[in-house]
Amino acid sequence: MPHYFFRIRNGRYSGCAEHATEFADRDSAWKEMTSVCADMAAGISRKLQENSEWHMELLDEAKEPVFRIRIVAETFE
Repeated sequence: MPHYFFRIRNGRYSGCAEHATEFADRDSAWKEMTSVCADMAAGISRKLQENSEWHMELLDEAKEPVFRIRIVAETFE
């Protein structure tokens, strides 16, 4: 089974996981990533600064991005 790593950019949990997680396929990896992100979304949005971005990425075994979810806060003036 393929191994994946989670990486978060910005915020309290920034950084890349040291240990890989196994998923049967890309679909399983995507479902887990969206589930984890959904669990974190409320806390992230409450602490997000204006004109900033939060990213969660799922990396392959070579630590190259496979999926990315971004939450963007923009000010329009």
